Formats: sequence, structure tokens, C-alpha cells
Amino acid sequence: MKEQEIVDVLRVENEEFRRLEAEHRELDMKLQQYEGKPYISPADEIEIKSIKKQKLARKDRMAAIIREYKRMAVLNN
Repeated sequence: MKEQEIVDVLRVENEEFRRLEAEHRELDMKLQQYEGKPYISPADEIEIKSIKKQKLARKDRMAAIIREYKRMAVLNN
């Protein structure tokens, strides 16, 4: 099974994956708002770094869920 197919299955079957994906999208929209500003203050820079860390944490967890799904698929075959 290809990774995109796994993602499609997880979107349907795994609530945590759906939640993480939605949060990742929301954080991405916030980040785009900051990056669209003509001037970024030091406080904005701190917030941008925080958002990037939060996005990465969610992406890492989604990747872990995908790895676990792959592992379970191999064990069940």
C-alpha cells in the first residue's frame, strides 16, 4: 500500500490522525498570516518559531501513526 493510500485510510479510520491533520492545517494558516506581514516584530518572530515547532510536532506524530499502520499491516499479512 502506498503512503497516500495509508493517509486516506487513516483520515477515515483514525480520529487522532484527523485531529492532528486539522491542527496542522490551522497552524499553517496562522503561519501564512504572519509571513504575509510587511514587518515582523520580535514578538512575531517568537510566535512564528512556536507555530513551526507545533506544526513539526504534529507532523512527526502523524508520521509515527503512518509507521505504526505500516508495521501492523506487515504483521497482519
